[in-house]
Amino acid sequence: MPALVNYSGDDELRSGGCLFSIGSYVDAYCPPRKRARISAQFGFGESEFEWENQPSLDVLPDECLFEIFRRLPGGKERSSAACVSNRWLMLLSRIRKAEICQSKSNDLVLQDKEGAASVSDDVEMIPSNEENDGFLTRCLEGKKATDMRLAAIAVGASGHGGLGKLSIRGSNYIRGVTNFGLSAIARGCPSLRSLSLWNVPSVGDEGLLEIAKECQLLEKLELCQCPSITSKGLIAIAQSCPNLTTLNLESCSKIGNEGLQAIGKFCSNLQSISIKDCPLVRDQGISSMLSSSSSVLTRVKLQALKITDFSLAVIGHYGKAVTNLVLGGLQHVSEKGFWVMGNAQGLQKLVSLTIASCGGITDVSLEAIGKGCSNLKQMCLRRCFFVSDNGLVAFAKAAGSLENLQLEECNRVSQSGVAGILSNCAMKLKSLTLVKCMGIKEMAMEIPMPVPCSSLRSLSIRNCSGFGNASLVMLGKLCPQLQHVDLSGLCGITDLGILPLLNSCVAGLVKVNLSGCLNLTDEVVLALARLHGETLELLCLDGCRKITDASLVAIADNCMFLSDLDVSKCAITDSGVAILSHAEKLNLQVLSFSGCSEVSDKSMPSLKKLGKTLVGLNIQNCNSISSSTVARLVESLWRCDILS
Repeated sequence: MPALVNYSGDDELRSGGCLFSIGSYVDAYCPPRKRARISAQFGFGESEFEWENQPSLDVLPDECLFEIFRRLPGGKERSSAACVSNRWLMLLSRIRKAEICQSKSNDLVLQDKEGAASVSDDVEMIPSNEENDGFLTRCLEGKKATDMRLAAIAVGASGHGGLGKLSIRGSNYIRGVTNFGLSAIARGCPSLRSLSLWNVPSVGDEGLLEIAKECQLLEKLELCQCPSITSKGLIAIAQSCPNLTTLNLESCSKIGNEGLQAIGKFCSNLQSISIKDCPLVRDQGISSMLSSSSSVLTRVKLQALKITDFSLAVIGHYGKAVTNLVLGGLQHVSEKGFWVMGNAQGLQKLVSLTIASCGGITDVSLEAIGKGCSNLKQMCLRRCFFVSDNGLVAFAKAAGSLENLQLEECNRVSQSGVAGILSNCAMKLKSLTLVKCMGIKEMAMEIPMPVPCSSLRSLSIRNCSGFGNASLVMLGKLCPQLQHVDLSGLCGITDLGILPLLNSCVAGLVKVNLSGCLNLTDEVVLALARLHGETLELLCLDGCRKITDASLVAIADNCMFLSDLDVSKCAITDSGVAILSHAEKLNLQVLSFSGCSEVSDKSMPSLKKLGKTLVGLNIQNCNSISSSTVARLVESLWRCDILS
């Protein structure tokens, strides 16, 4: 049927169906289900016509698009829509999870007044039944941390089990994370249980308020270097997130006592608190948290704060549930504060205590802590310059449950103090670590040899420059049941000190670290392989420049359970590598030849053979191994991580 075309002075085309414009002057009216026929005389191309008249949702205002998007049936459809444009992504990220609706699978059947059934033309909107368990974990670092990425995460996570953990470290220099991005996460991810913000200066209270409003399942909050977040944001979290169990604050210059007081008041499930370098936090905030009647705090970490003896007294009195306590850099706490903390008798459940860079910890206060913390098993003292042998021995006598003692840069501790510790903890102490304790020096022992410490299994003495052969021989006699020995960085010891220790260890050594012991020779490795080859699993000889291929022969013949061997910067050659590769009993998993200049391309077949069991191979700074050999090794040993 020919179309009826009626031309008027208004430049209109009319036909029996719909009216649509063509250009600025032409409207074509066509019958339904039929395409308009346009004569070439109008002077426009087909592509131009289709482009100008292509239907698009972008002409709709944001309010209409918002209503459309929240009615999309599932997370997959919303994710697809978010890929269309930034505008759609931003709109989708503004939709709260509670606002997302979906249609029922069956039409809604309504009963009219006369009892007849009729199908409603409207669609009933009901809450989405998507998973909301918070299975997903997302971490954004540096340049990847932008609002756009957070918006995409907020939209996409809902269809994949929900976001449970989000970590943002650093921020894009130009388009960094702001309150908008954090608000998008809050609206789209109510399942969020863990939030970590590191160095995000553009995020303030507004973003945290949205998290508090929408993410009421939050259990862990970590804020580090967030200068725009104040106590207001922390108060909102405290009031809205009763499930909060872990709070870490570091270098947040605007968070003070008010925020911590709210945490103590509302967060009755808080189990772990860590506060470092927050200048507005004082005694009021700390005491409010710990003195709360509902406090179940088990882990407390306070560092670089302007708190005084009062806070330590509160900890000692109210910390009845505390099991792990770390106190560091508390310059305003005196000997009295630590003494009161120990004598308050409230830390009966304390198991682990670390005190670092605190001038108030002295011999007197250390003894009080030993007496007041009857269940203390682990003790670490770092840079406690006023602790001497007398205080350590008194502490060892009082702390009857002590199993692990670590001393770092405690320069008043000498050989006599170490012997006293071992003697007084002879039945329970399992591990002793000394690091950079410059007070330990070689001297003739004038006191009788103490009772051996039969319980000690691990001995670590690192970078104690005054520690020599005589001290090592003494420790060998005192500790016959050693299994783990770390003597790294002891340049003063020689074979004369190590050999008696090896002979004294009757239980069989499992892990031995002798890195940096420059004066040791093959005699030590030969004795170690002969005496402990059936138990040895790890051996580190990094920097022992007098160790040669002879040691590898002994290892290949005796150490059938050795899985980790480090002979970096030793006098090892291609012959030694070949010896290891031909060992029938050896089953190495990690091997390091770093800095062995005598290991060359000739070791290629041996390394390939060893690679059958290796998961890690270090050949860094082996200048005699060419890049082509390394490439062939990487290709052959594809299951092994190769450092070159």
